[in-house]
Amino acid sequence: MLGFVRALRAAGLDAGTERLHAFLRAVDVLRPGLRADVYGAGRATLCGGHDDLEVYERVFSAYFGARGEPPRRAVRAAPTPRLRLAVREAVAGPGGPDRSEPQGPPTAALASSAEVLRHRDVAELDAAERAQLRRLLAAFALRGQTRRSARRRPARRGDVDPRRTVRELLRRGGEPALLRRYARVRRPRRVVLLVDVSGSMAPYADALLRFAHAAVRGGRTEVFTIGTRLTRVTRELSHRDPDLAMSALAAAVPDWRGGTRLGELLREFLHRWGQRGMARGAVVVLLSDGWERGDPELLGAQMRRLHALAHQVVWANPRKARPGYAPLAAGMAAALPSVDAFVEGHSLAALERLAAVVRGAADGRPS
Repeated sequence: MLGFVRALRAAGLDAGTERLHAFLRAVDVLRPGLRADVYGAGRATLCGGHDDLEVYERVFSAYFGARGEPPRRAVRAAPTPRLRLAVREAVAGPGGPDRSEPQGPPTAALASSAEVLRHRDVAELDAAERAQLRRLLAAFALRGQTRRSARRRPARRGDVDPRRTVRELLRRGGEPALLRRYARVRRPRRVVLLVDVSGSMAPYADALLRFAHAAVRGGRTEVFTIGTRLTRVTRELSHRDPDLAMSALAAAVPDWRGGTRLGELLREFLHRWGQRGMARGAVVVLLSDGWERGDPELLGAQMRRLHALAHQVVWANPRKARPGYAPLAAGMAAALPSVDAFVEGHSLAALERLAAVVRGAADGRPS
């Protein structure tokens, strides 16, 4: 249940601590092993308005499975769950047992399976687990940190708006009137994703690009693939259906599983798009293992240029989670001094933490 709430937060739903506690209390009073009860408890306690319902429906179907879906095979090598949920039998009514619930594993088992999957390395998943991961990634949302814009809006607190105040005084014929105030409108910063599709990143490319697809769907996100070429794929990823988006992207990217020229491609990005405004004040995220076939000094120089333009530079490296990892590769070592946050990118939980860093809700200083 806690993992489900984390998935809702990753999808952009404001499920705070109070809503979480209310949800757990409601599930405990009802029947935690029945899908309908868990659905109703979450809808009543975790949704704050009509706008939250679509997100809730999408995440619930991805996390617990759609109604009538055949039982999924349990994830192998599952650790002992920290949260144990007792499955109570439903009380049979006058008409006999409740027939509305589909046959299959209880909701608690599905939640445990999804929670274990969140922490599994993407490269180690089989076909069934990858399909479940894709459903969870489809419910993702990625938004940049907010910034104050030049636009103003009327507000109860804030700086005095002299024009509106004078107009109000004139309307009252000079009689005393309340001061009119304004506040700056806050807008999310642009997010730019540079996704490595070289051969060394092949086990993670599909998951990272589906993560990018969810980010594009949220708006104000640009996506590029990097390998031996730089390809802008924002339009291809704008399809609402993830599979259609991935098909369009596969046709547009010519350098799948090739080499890596990070320094040259980063220079090309800055020359064609970044310095003209796309990277200015944006949150730029590089999803790569840092293997560089070109000149590491060139990569270091371009990273310094990027750091001077962007509001924040984040590097997500799937290899960082491996035991004993150290950023000793020439490209990674050259880039790291210009990175504001160095995070993992090997699992769904790691991508959730990456989204939190981009949103400004977590810190991931280089280590």
